[in-house]
Amino acid sequence: MGLQLGFAALLLLLIVLAAATFRILREYERGVVFQLGRFWQVKGPGLILLIPVVQQMVRVDLRTIVLDVPTQDVITRDNVSVKVNAVLYFRVLDPQKAIIQVEDFLMATSQLAQTTLRAVLGKHELDELLAERERLNVDIQQVLDAQTDAWGIKVANVEIKHVDLNESMVRAIARQAEAERERRAKVIHAEGELQASEKLMQAAEMLGRQPGAMQLRYMQTLSSIAGDKTTTIVFPLPIELLKGMADLSARE
Repeated sequence: MGLQLGFAALLLLLIVLAAATFRILREYERGVVFQLGRFWQVKGPGLILLIPVVQQMVRVDLRTIVLDVPTQDVITRDNVSVKVNAVLYFRVLDPQKAIIQVEDFLMATSQLAQTTLRAVLGKHELDELLAERERLNVDIQQVLDAQTDAWGIKVANVEIKHVDLNESMVRAIARQAEAERERRAKVIHAEGELQASEKLMQAAEMLGRQPGAMQLRYMQTLSSIAGDKTTTIVFPLPIELLKGMADLSARE
């Protein structure tokens, strides 16, 4: 009985030692190995052998991490209060720095993204925030990437998801958009009137150079008016037409 207990204890000890000695890392994982508290090397992927008690390993995932940045209260440069949230894409490039240089790189990156979001967007006006998201995304990504480089982290992309405005600001923007549409309509109408006046001036100059064409135009106008149902027509006769009729009478 005692022999069996001893064998079982030995077997359990061997299992514990094997579990502490042999580690398997997936293709997207790396192990930061410390020996007696000091950094030794980065291992993986595959089968890793560790010296129990002497060596310890910390797993690091190298896949792209999607981090949701909580909604932040941002005051724009033109003193408009908005609520903005975003999503952050980053990955660990240097496992050694990610473990040694910062206590919790996930938490540190999240906090840094929140402060950077407020700082960068606060330098721009509301119109830029609504119309130029692509440029602002690039600005935030560059700032974050420069600051997380010391942690061995690469920020690949930042996307602003939502920009929430209060109701009064939404109404103000709607009034501004309506005024802009009215302004464009007036400009288009004025341009149309200008083009029409230019064409009329060209037609008048052409008819003025050819008196016969002017008389023909008057005849066409009379013909179109005669087809109307009006009973009284007041139509001015051009002097050139009267002169032409007087010359014709004199010849007869």
